[in-house]
Amino acid sequence: MKTLVVGVGGMTNGGKSTLSKSLHQLIPNSCLIAQDSYFKEDSVVPVDNNGFKQYDMLSALHMDTMMSEVHSWQRDPESFLRQRDLNPEATTPTDVCVLIVEGFLIFNHRPLNDLFDKRFFLEIPYDVCKRRRRYVWPMYLKNRREMESMVSGIVILDGLKPKDELLDAVCEYVCQEIDRLGEKDRKS
Repeated sequence: MKTLVVGVGGMTNGGKSTLSKSLHQLIPNSCLIAQDSYFKEDSVVPVDNNGFKQYDMLSALHMDTMMSEVHSWQRDPESFLRQRDLNPEATTPTDVCVLIVEGFLIFNHRPLNDLFDKRFFLEIPYDVCKRRRRYVWPMYLKNRREMESMVSGIVILDGLKPKDELLDAVCEYVCQEIDRLGEKDRKS
């Protein structure tokens, strides 16, 4: 069975979860893993000099657990779905399974980043971020610089574009890649 692993990253409140959930609903045989599901207990999240919890850091996340889930999906996507009562029997007959991984630091964790076949990053300008959650901007800039220094091949998406337009663009790529993987399999 062929697999395709797609990363959807971006800043907190930047639209990545909305895009990822919509993509998951449109793409047959897809599964979604969200980084927000892997936060550590509040009592162990690092605190900055001003007493604010630092959720926008890899150390605030159970990345080992997240990686374990991703590896489990890679080994056997259908079993992964069955174990989580996600009904793999309802999938469409194709030889390609798609994993969508979304999160604000997915490209900053090298072991996870190395698994992506395609990377999408939603960006929004400072004024929009400020209206949504101003305090995340400094960590976003730090994490973005780190990501850009270690990752190539990211498609930057304008997070201010209409949701349907963003979804169409990402879905088009994923569907083309599914077709390409299927063609490759049929020729073998």
